Amino acid sequence: MAMESYIEEKRITATVMAVRWERIFLYLDVKVTFSSPQERDGKLYFYAVDAMYYSPASFQVMEVTDDVYRLKLNVTNGGENACVPSSEYRIFVCRDDCKMADCETDRTIVGQMADFSRTFLYASQNKAYTVTFYVEEDADTLPFRFCILAASRSGMVFPTKVHLHNKVHLIQDVKSTWGSRKNVLRTMYSFFYALSGANRERTVLFMSEQNTVIASNLKAVSDRMKERGLDKEYRILFSARSAAAEPQSMKSWIQLIRKMAQSSIIFLDDHAPILDWLKLSKDTKLIQLWHAGAGFKSSGYSRWGHMGCPNAVSCHRQYSFGIAGSKKIAPFFSEVWGINDEQVLPTGMPRMDEFLQADYREEKTRQLYQKYPMCKGKKVMLFAPTYRGRNKRDAHYPYELIDFAGLYEACGDEYVVLFKMHPWVHAKAPIEKRYQDKFLDVGKYPNINDLFYITDLLVTDYSSNIFEYSLMRKPMLFFAYDKVQYSFSRGFHRDYEESAPGKVCYTFAELLDAFRNKDFEYEKVEQYVEHHFDYTDSHASDRVIDWLVLDNLPEELQAELDQRKAENAHRKSLDFLPKGYRRDVEEVVKEDGL
Repeated sequence: MAMESYIEEKRITATVMAVRWERIFLYLDVKVTFSSPQERDGKLYFYAVDAMYYSPASFQVMEVTDDVYRLKLNVTNGGENACVPSSEYRIFVCRDDCKMADCETDRTIVGQMADFSRTFLYASQNKAYTVTFYVEEDADTLPFRFCILAASRSGMVFPTKVHLHNKVHLIQDVKSTWGSRKNVLRTMYSFFYALSGANRERTVLFMSEQNTVIASNLKAVSDRMKERGLDKEYRILFSARSAAAEPQSMKSWIQLIRKMAQSSIIFLDDHAPILDWLKLSKDTKLIQLWHAGAGFKSSGYSRWGHMGCPNAVSCHRQYSFGIAGSKKIAPFFSEVWGINDEQVLPTGMPRMDEFLQADYREEKTRQLYQKYPMCKGKKVMLFAPTYRGRNKRDAHYPYELIDFAGLYEACGDEYVVLFKMHPWVHAKAPIEKRYQDKFLDVGKYPNINDLFYITDLLVTDYSSNIFEYSLMRKPMLFFAYDKVQYSFSRGFHRDYEESAPGKVCYTFAELLDAFRNKDFEYEKVEQYVEHHFDYTDSHASDRVIDWLVLDNLPEELQAELDQRKAENAHRKSLDFLPKGYRRDVEEVVKEDGL
């Protein structure tokens, strides 16, 4: 049944005053005018309604100032972990499931509607997701409308040479071969799933498609399950391959498919390309234990429209849950993965449990001073930036930007410097012999977190290593010489200057001045810790196990998940069909049959 409508009575009018974008987020400023004070009573909801008069997404009300509602919509996730689908849209303002207004367009922005439009390229720039704004024609007013279209690249010219035609066929043959293999593996998954039986309910798989060993958060949680004796109650499986970068044998694929089909819970440590095209069964819980605490770099759907971004349907969409350090930073991760905030649980990072244990810290500190005696009795600067380049193959760091002589002089008798580059950067820091009494390359040391114990000042840029180091409650400096270029190529999912827990320097001369003057802006460290950590204990692994394996999720977190589920169900139940219309099986028609 169609909803009640008071639009014609104009009890409320709504006018879009401004449109802006922030990455994948569409923001609208909507001025709401009430015909009488009584009409202010009750909460207003803003629904994006498609051409079939259903709502696949609603706008979030961020704030209200002087009857101007600031609305927000994530176009890559309208609330159900999927892009807002292709259609033409209007925005209905509702109260108590009654339509109160159809948003109109302020005359001052009508001429700018085309400028507000966006095109997001994905699938190696072979596909596009477009959002186009316009004003509905042949209307007395200026109805606000937008159109979303998911499109693929099409040919623009006729082929003229035979060898090009053959090349196309070759590419098609290769794609067809891999496509056939995918279909075989999908069939195998269904077959193994059907054979899995009751044991499946108590089988847990720890899986990496990025590394050949189980490490980091995966290792911490699996080890803790064994310490708690849960390996006697649960069958624990492991799969570690570098399938994201290297081809795998058919035997390897079948082994993985079988383990996935037999598991009711799968823990991941990163993106798994196989899950971009293999859909798991509905009763499989897929949990992302991503290694990064919280840096600045955009990834996943934060980079929607940039080279290397995920497809509209990807592995990320299948996550039942992910983890983070706090509820406050959950939106950073949900944006990356294209899932809802409520699905990102503030367990903390399991790999940090050992890092936060006093006895482990004491023993590692002793070992480090023994391994690097030049650090004993001195303060230590750890120079640990991220890499430059597009990937592991061309990763590098521009050492020529470092004023080694100036840094050596600034250290005086107080500091020594350890250079720990990103693991992908193979070139060691070029330390001349005359500086080797104060400078040392420690790139081969396996765990940067251990180095934090003896570090007094961290110098980095956009790396997520600030997450762990912040708990040492020691100062940091940020050498962001290429912030503009880095922001354009990689993107930031939050303001860099406001979020960096220390002073940001844009030249090495500025960095040296800040170092000499101890101008670290240390107060930002305490603010960072308060914002990023709900727990600073060594029990993150236990929370992952208790909440996600044993299904003992805290009541307040479960309530948030239930509320989201109820809101989605309610929105999907609403029928925005105009009065006087009825629904047939496949189309909307007037009741008189026209």
